[in-house]
Amino acid sequence: MLSMMRNIGIMAHIDAGKTTTTERMLYYTGKSHRMGEVDDGEAVMDWMEQEQARGITIQSAATTAYWQLLRDAPAGDLEAKGRKGEKKFQINIIDTPGHVDFTAEVERSLRVLDGAVAIFDAVRGVEPQTETVWRQAERYRVPCIGYVNKMDRLGADFFQVLEDIQAKLGVNPAAIQIPIGKEGNFEGVIDLIDMREIRWDGAEGEQLCFSPIAAEREALAGTWREKLIDALSQISDAVTERYISGAPLEPALLRGELRKGALNRDLLPMLAGASRRNMGVQPLIDAVVDYLPAPDETVPAQGYHLKKNEPVEVPCDPGGTPLGLVFKIQNDREAGSLCYIRMYSGTLKPGSTLYVAGKKKRERANRILRMHSNKSEPLEELSAGDIGVIIGMKFVQTGDTIGSEGWPVVLEKMRFPEPVISVSIEPKTLSDQDKLKDALVLLAKEDPTFTMKEHEETGQLIISGMGELHLDVLKTRIEKEYNLEARVGKPQVTYRESISRGVERSETFCKIIGGKENAAALRFRVEPLPRSAGNQYTCAVKDRGIPESIYDAVERGVQGALASGIVMGYPCIDVGVTLTDIKYSELTGTEFAFEACASLGIDEACGEGGPILLEPVMAVDIFTPKDYVGEVISLVSKLGGHVESLDSKPGSDQVKARASMAKMFGFMTALRTVSQGRATFSMEFSHFEKKADP
Repeated sequence: MLSMMRNIGIMAHIDAGKTTTTERMLYYTGKSHRMGEVDDGEAVMDWMEQEQARGITIQSAATTAYWQLLRDAPAGDLEAKGRKGEKKFQINIIDTPGHVDFTAEVERSLRVLDGAVAIFDAVRGVEPQTETVWRQAERYRVPCIGYVNKMDRLGADFFQVLEDIQAKLGVNPAAIQIPIGKEGNFEGVIDLIDMREIRWDGAEGEQLCFSPIAAEREALAGTWREKLIDALSQISDAVTERYISGAPLEPALLRGELRKGALNRDLLPMLAGASRRNMGVQPLIDAVVDYLPAPDETVPAQGYHLKKNEPVEVPCDPGGTPLGLVFKIQNDREAGSLCYIRMYSGTLKPGSTLYVAGKKKRERANRILRMHSNKSEPLEELSAGDIGVIIGMKFVQTGDTIGSEGWPVVLEKMRFPEPVISVSIEPKTLSDQDKLKDALVLLAKEDPTFTMKEHEETGQLIISGMGELHLDVLKTRIEKEYNLEARVGKPQVTYRESISRGVERSETFCKIIGGKENAAALRFRVEPLPRSAGNQYTCAVKDRGIPESIYDAVERGVQGALASGIVMGYPCIDVGVTLTDIKYSELTGTEFAFEACASLGIDEACGEGGPILLEPVMAVDIFTPKDYVGEVISLVSKLGGHVESLDSKPGSDQVKARASMAKMFGFMTALRTVSQGRATFSMEFSHFEKKADP
């Protein structure tokens, strides 16, 4: 039953406790029989060798657990782990990375999830990467619940975090729990729905102890329950009417209205806990079931029918025509490509023939698996709303839609940030050159933010990624997973090119190959677009009786020319291309001729359009003790950066700045020097802008 399923992601800034919380969720649901610790390198979800060595999540990991609500447990049974009962909810969980270099893993996970748990550090509140993942969740309209973790840490302040959320994320947090104590005195939470205290007992927090609210905490609990009711009354007539009339507000009514508010993203239900101390996780799992949507409660997926050339809605119906989105590809040495897929309609069975609409290719689903981190179990079928892995597909890439040839619908593709840093890479022995290329091709297929190309003049292999850590992880993977020793050059900035004025250009192409004439004639208009608009291609001359394959060839030529750059060979961005005229002959018009003509025409047109070089500008967030704020701001200014804001936090200040990527190499060392090693920073790509003259 779809109503008994939840597809959720765990998202937050690095080191907020995502993986630690997920490990507890797996333990209490009975999915795993021990609690893996990130610090010990034993987390179940951090299965990669590098994740265990570095203590961070690099790849999103998927698993499935089953849960019975605490209030549905047999009377007197307060142990969450291993409870028996028929009413079990299936929860598909994806644990995502927190480091900004691996933001693509978060992007593709949120694209296919129905809900998310946003974890906040009780000391630091809303951190930079928290804002980034929140914007990603907003883009896909993903309902969320919030969990304030690390309530046992020095400086923890649940209520300050609520204010931070409202100020920085622009959302209305609705506390459904408040903490009992904080820092070293944190001992439990007050449930504002059922108005009771919850504490945890047992060696691993598996026993929940419920008790009436203590007299000294009744006033505080009453105040925050009033705030919860007030927040609900603003979006719920049912709560308002019962409150005004003095009728009791049953827990079931409050949960139902909270659920509606969460699904509409009007409210963010907030909980508290300390996952490392095994406190707060079981009520969080209950909240996942109570306030996050089932697959059939979300807005139907939007697709585009390729034959009818019109948008279509894709309702979540297991009995419908099969349609799914490949959101991740992972290479397995034994099984080949593992294609992670979210089904939006219909049901797949092993051996099914699938159609990749965007590529017009047929694929075969040899096997279907349910993943638990890096382990798997076979499935007899994969139905709408569920997430699984298909083995056997060769041509698909991240973002491809698979379905039925009779219903050629494509779902909206995922958008990934541009790589901003490049290095040269070469094998230690010439005999490993081809092996290295093959390994890089496989890694690029897995990771949409990683690119590889061969320099035309020097023959060097150039790899590009999201940051120094990203490329370092990939280099280590090449050495460990593919047994290839490689030398890497110094990091270089990945620039982009664009144009500064519009140009009209006609281009002809004629070449005799094998005694056959290949000819084409095209006319284009190219024009600059606003920054971050991306490249846009428009065909204004359709319906002339010309084969569709010719138009496809023209588009391939345009995209290929923009990808290869104008002057310096960097990819061209923010350019609008319109095909305004086309001349075609059945005798001489070939796909090759039109693709080549388009490529040459765009090269020439962009060359006449005032080429400009664009450099990546980074958003930099620095946390520093108050004593070093002046030195940190001075350092940013010395590097040509621009300080945008200064926010005071408990125990530290947050400096937000913008700076050119080229100036940020070695920033970590300089920051440690001016702050005596006490300041930390994170950096993510913001935008491209015209490179200043040296």
